[in-house]
Amino acid sequence: MMRFTAQLLLAFLFVSIVGCSKEDVPAITPTQPAGGDTTFTNPLLASGPDPWVIQKDSFYYYTETSGDRIRLWKTKTMSRLNYAAPVTIWTKPATGPNSENIWAPELHYINNKWYMYYTAGTGDVNLGQRIFVLENSSADPTQGTWVDKGQVKDPAADFWAIDADIFNYNGINYMVWSGHATTGDYTQRLYIAKLQDPWTLATGRVEISSPTYAWEKIGAPPAVNEGPEVIRNPAGNLVLVFSASGCWTDDYCMGMSTLKAGGDPLSATDWTKSANPVFVKDPAAGAYGPGHCSFFKSPDNTENWLLYHANSAPNQGCGDVRNPRMQKFTWKADGTPNFGTPVFINTPIRKPSGE
Repeated sequence: MMRFTAQLLLAFLFVSIVGCSKEDVPAITPTQPAGGDTTFTNPLLASGPDPWVIQKDSFYYYTETSGDRIRLWKTKTMSRLNYAAPVTIWTKPATGPNSENIWAPELHYINNKWYMYYTAGTGDVNLGQRIFVLENSSADPTQGTWVDKGQVKDPAADFWAIDADIFNYNGINYMVWSGHATTGDYTQRLYIAKLQDPWTLATGRVEISSPTYAWEKIGAPPAVNEGPEVIRNPAGNLVLVFSASGCWTDDYCMGMSTLKAGGDPLSATDWTKSANPVFVKDPAAGAYGPGHCSFFKSPDNTENWLLYHANSAPNQGCGDVRNPRMQKFTWKADGTPNFGTPVFINTPIRKPSGE
């Protein structure tokens, strides 16, 4: 009965994600906030599930879940993201293992090449989702040719896998992602492995987090840990921020796990999960189900910024109405991030320093 219920919920998740096309969501018309050139307002776009941004050579490259393709926005100012025109860099094939449900793209620059990691499947949202990667040797990822490097997998545990993030620690590249323990276990756990190259794992996967607290199990089954993102604190230690509970609930939120100083990322006991979530909904601010974040620095490199998605009204689920927002965050004395609470939508916010 539990497995049947999990399948129904995952099917509901699938319908929520693909049931609302990008054409169904009105485009944001660029407007000038009341504060003139010094402020911006959230949301940054009318639609933008699973937002991701990376900085390189004074540009920000932004991407998001677009359903049947992968698109990139290139801008020098994240507060003016809605003025940038998206470029489609890849469109799903008609058939094959990566032909449906294109989710959560992430762009990374590794060994002087660009790599776009994304989740895709065959149409079976319960079992089919896997992680794939594209490669581009152009200096500008919105140009050049993207080459399909195939699936990134652990051959000994080739199960459902989504939301890959890549990070470097002590000169070694790692991939962390959300996946299933077996074909029949729908709980979403966080796994990590070393990379041999950008498309090949050098080690088997290691589980470093599973949903154990009540705030990770809202909407269960299935209980959810997903959307892992690694960031370094000012001391250089690793902090893993992830999303928890069902995205089909308003209580989708963000949790955190920290690696002890000098720890081994492949050792589950070296990670310590916070007993409480670190970023949660705020109905008064128009923020329901905030999560699936990434991070960036202000143009002058003096401020830390959080990029995430949320719904603007209750009961909107996992569809395209989830929209991208950003806000500044700081670091606590203990080396953990202080994200505060979601800032109010449609309210002027001071732009990142250096814009």
